[in-house]
Amino acid sequence: MKFATEYLWFEAKTHRAYLNITGQVEEIVRNSGIREGMALVSAMHITAGVYVNDAEDGLIADIDEWLEQLAPFKKGYRHHQTGETNGDSHLKSMLVHHQVMVPITGGKLDFGPWQQIYYAEFDGKRRKRVIVKVMGE
Repeated sequence: MKFATEYLWFEAKTHRAYLNITGQVEEIVRNSGIREGMALVSAMHITAGVYVNDAEDGLIADIDEWLEQLAPFKKGYRHHQTGETNGDSHLKSMLVHHQVMVPITGGKLDFGPWQQIYYAEFDGKRRKRVIVKVMGE
């Protein structure tokens, strides 16, 4: 079994952002030389997430609106008593989760139609990273 690890760095210019990172992950898989296996893509921050879904602008707006309804940016989170102001960001991260595993077949990410990998930022304007670990033969 072979392994390859790389980091992707992001600094979103807005508080919330949804970045399609599929191309970057595909390049890491290609450079790894692994033909059959899995790619783990994991946000290394507790106010960010990684998910797989359609790359359609209306859907991305719907996801953002849905997350904001479930965990609105507001005062009053108990977490804010620590001096932080990102309680909603932690909750949004839990909703989309922090990582995905994608199969690799024939040296390529093995997606269904329209599937793409997204990095979701919920507490932006700071430098953050994602680890991509490719495992297989």
